Amino acid sequence: MVAKQYPTDILEQAIDAQEAWGQIDEELAYGNVNMAALVTDIAQMRSLDHTLSSLETQLTEVRNRREAVCQAAWDKVKRLRAGIKASFGDDSTQYEMIGGKRLSDRKPVRRAPAPVQ
Repeated sequence: MVAKQYPTDILEQAIDAQEAWGQIDEELAYGNVNMAALVTDIAQMRSLDHTLSSLETQLTEVRNRREAVCQAAWDKVKRLRAGIKASFGDDSTQYEMIGGKRLSDRKPVRRAPAPVQ
């Protein structure tokens, strides 16, 4: 992501500049830089900030719903695996088909020898 080429408080600075510009001379312009263009930019920034805030809220809600559905699905998968394991055994092809690791395919646990005293 590219670094922003403007300050983070641009809206506040633009509002301050608009107020000061109005006190100096509202008709003052530099090419296409005039009071009306600045007012338009400020209005667009406010509108876009509001839209962005609303979308972020929606995104958070969707993420929370996704988390709940994923958790529910994971609970079902765990229960299904446990049921298959209980019904067919932990070395069965059915248990392997459902995503479990068969007992005969597991590596034996290697314990480190106890230190000699």
